[in-house]
Amino acid sequence: MSIQSGTEGSAPRGAELGAPAQTPPSPDKGMFGVKGTGDVSGFGRLVRPRPAVFGSERPYGGYFDDVYDALEEAYPAISDAIEKVVVDRAELTLHVSAEHIVEVCQVMRDDESLRFELCSSVHATDYLGSDERRFHVGYQLTSMTYRRRARLEVAVAEGVTVPSVVRVYPTADWQEREIYDMFGVVFTGHPNLTRILMPDDWEGHPQRKDYPLGGVPVEYKGAEIPPPDQRRVYQ
Repeated sequence: MSIQSGTEGSAPRGAELGAPAQTPPSPDKGMFGVKGTGDVSGFGRLVRPRPAVFGSERPYGGYFDDVYDALEEAYPAISDAIEKVVVDRAELTLHVSAEHIVEVCQVMRDDESLRFELCSSVHATDYLGSDERRFHVGYQLTSMTYRRRARLEVAVAEGVTVPSVVRVYPTADWQEREIYDMFGVVFTGHPNLTRILMPDDWEGHPQRKDYPLGGVPVEYKGAEIPPPDQRRVYQ
């Protein structure tokens, strides 16, 4: 006995769908709450609102006040360099203007009351469409002397450069190269700012929000797998 969907003599439901995922779009597909797209990866047209980030009021709590007070005492230009201070999820973030980032890093490393000797990570985020200064570069600092952590953040618009901190924190060398490769942020003063993951002649920066989803079709055992937004939709 066979079971058929729909009225007698009609094609099974969904049989009229074409192979390209975009035509017609499936309202039921997409992970992470994505609607109205056939992208089976769930990332296509994914837009999440970015909540406004406001500066925190003192007291910041814990050792955060001690860190800010020590930086204020050691760095007289702090009012020009620090745009705001944010304490969130037990993390201290100092939002620094790009032109002062090297000076702030130097003080954070060398001042006896701070001693943030290690820059463990440099990373970037693209806030396309939600911030005029779309590229945010973050620096994770660790004080091994005082067992403390702090985070610096710089925000720049597309085409605006950021001074390299490699001469202060050599660990930032390849990490700044990766940000340049993936996001296109140029770090002035870097000793060798070249691509680190993509080929030298690659066009574009893959982790930008406006970079085509899926990139290049993948060939696997003789079969070509198209980008996610061009795959078949099953329902």
